[in-house]
Amino acid sequence: MLSSTSTKIGLIVALAVVVGAIPVGIYVLNIPATTTQDTVKVTLLYNAGVMIEANELRIYIDPVELPANYSDLPADAVLITHDHGDHYDSSIVQMLQKQGTINVFPEMMTGAIAAFSGIGVSPMDHVQVGSLNITAFYMYTFAPEGYNASHPTESNYTSYIIDIDGFTIFHAGDSKNIPEYEQLVGGIDLALLPLGPGCQTMYREEVVDVIQLILPKYMVPIHFAGEEDVVFVVLYDDEITSTTDCQLVHLPYFGVHIFEV
Repeated sequence: MLSSTSTKIGLIVALAVVVGAIPVGIYVLNIPATTTQDTVKVTLLYNAGVMIEANELRIYIDPVELPANYSDLPADAVLITHDHGDHYDSSIVQMLQKQGTINVFPEMMTGAIAAFSGIGVSPMDHVQVGSLNITAFYMYTFAPEGYNASHPTESNYTSYIIDIDGFTIFHAGDSKNIPEYEQLVGGIDLALLPLGPGCQTMYREEVVDVIQLILPKYMVPIHFAGEEDVVFVVLYDDEITSTTDCQLVHLPYFGVHIFEV
């Protein structure tokens, strides 16, 4: 079990500028990029992309399809969960570089590691980025009958746990509800969980099962198409709040949630 010492925190603001499924601009640039020691800012980008700003550091996870003005928000670290095109775009990673950017990839992504002088990790490896402790964790899916798994265990793809002064964020990447999640019970403050499709990630009731297992304080849905995020909230918000202490934080793509620790 991971330790957690953070206190309850609340929603400050949510912003979005999206036309159809393609982001065309952001208001995020109008918000100061720096953060204080007692705030964590989370921006849901596109698909599973997330930007986390805390302790004057900026971390990106799986950034894709970003507007060009994100070059004004360079990364202290970029974390990639796996090599699928909706999670890794080398041109976007390049756009976010600055002197000293730390780039973290699953060990099997040897080309990306070489291209960006990156760090290759396997589940349970640790990387320190300033004051933030990052742990690579397990990420895989199961093979449907008659098919191969889209995210096989042998690939050693990685989800990530980011510890920010005791406030712990878990980004699941593309994963099913896997046995290793037992290790996370009671140790996650904010879970970033995918909503499908069900052949690629956890889906609907599976997501609820994960929440009821690991018991995060907050959950932000990621990796959704169409109106699946709205459908999930309508179907399951009451069940989640009645069976756990988890608060569902629903953000549109390019929405911002500022936490006060």
